[in-house]
Amino acid sequence: MEIREKLAFNASQATLALSRLKEMEREAEFVLLSTCNRVEFYYAGERDLQQIAGRLVAFLSGFHGVEPEQFKSALYFHENEAAVRHLLMVAAGLDSMVVGEAQILGQVKDSYKLACAAKSTGKILNRLFHCAFFTAKSVHTGTAISNGRVSVAGVAVELALQLFADITQARVAVIGAGETGELVVQHLVKAGCTDVTVVNRTYEHGVELAQRWKIAVGKWEELDDQIGRANIVISSAATETYLYTKESFERVVRKRRTGSKLIIDVGVPRNFDPAVNGIEEVYLYSMDELKKVAEQNLKTREEDVASGLEIVYASAGEFMDWFRVKDIGPLIGRMKEEFQQISRNELGRFFSGSRREASCRVPLEEMVDRVVNKLLHCVIKNVDAVAKEAGPAEAAKLVDTILRQAHEISCAAKEEGDTRE
Repeated sequence: MEIREKLAFNASQATLALSRLKEMEREAEFVLLSTCNRVEFYYAGERDLQQIAGRLVAFLSGFHGVEPEQFKSALYFHENEAAVRHLLMVAAGLDSMVVGEAQILGQVKDSYKLACAAKSTGKILNRLFHCAFFTAKSVHTGTAISNGRVSVAGVAVELALQLFADITQARVAVIGAGETGELVVQHLVKAGCTDVTVVNRTYEHGVELAQRWKIAVGKWEELDDQIGRANIVISSAATETYLYTKESFERVVRKRRTGSKLIIDVGVPRNFDPAVNGIEEVYLYSMDELKKVAEQNLKTREEDVASGLEIVYASAGEFMDWFRVKDIGPLIGRMKEEFQQISRNELGRFFSGSRREASCRVPLEEMVDRVVNKLLHCVIKNVDAVAKEAGPAEAAKLVDTILRQAHEISCAAKEEGDTRE
């Protein structure tokens, strides 16, 4: 948690970072994903893992002003098919702290949209991220992995249920009316809580959420008072610094003595200074502590995880099949042009002299085009077979050989035609 909050990107920072990365590697493609549980760069380009990893670590360090030694132990690197599988698992919620949660898919989509707007994506990452979206949908519709409390918000409420004797009688303050805040409220209402108040910086957003779920709403300047009265506080506000230090929270608690107070902080960066946990009768839990509850939930869904992984591995394999032959496409396009040129040359030779104005020219040209396309289809099928059996490099060599031979035939026929004229 201490590392992630130092390296997190908000939307405007992510846009700036993508712009700088594109300047650094003009021919490369980038997507930046930053959530409460991860900061990840996705890269497609010519550099090998060691080269680009070093550059990205230096970039991350420089952008946030954090020395690499402070976060190197938390880094992980994937390349080629392992990288594809990782993104597919992330989008499907299989790599989340709360396995099966659907919120991450929206975050991945938002990150991809930012990258598209920053013009930092290209042919490879565009294909990869759309593959990830399709795979995530397949996992969620083809398994029961998203059933139950499978969001950070749901786990936060489950923790409150475990730690509080009767949550239906508790006064609950929810800080933040964003997506996570609304999920928290939804789970609280379903758990039978009747005394819930949402507090948000933008009061109007808080009012909208309160009206949807028929709960109370407080103004931001009333936050101290709302927390003072609450038995449970669940916070997910977007903030650059702590909302409360130990000293400031002690002052809030002193004003109102309401017995023990449970604080669940799911904000990144954190909303509460960890030292708050040292205050008497105050129990603070953050994202890292929620992992234990998430792990308990995971044990009941192991079969669904296995089914989800099968879908991910199959999708990753299909993407890699496309990736290996993606560069052959332009060669096949040029080969088709050469075949067509040969047919035009031969037709030109045939319809010369006394046959120049022959009435059968149009149907004959159409017939020759059909023959060329059928022959080309046979060639492409054989190229695909070579790519699967011997690899894309051998398939590319085969296409290149055919292309050169076709070009020689085309040039020879053209020279012969020019000589006759």
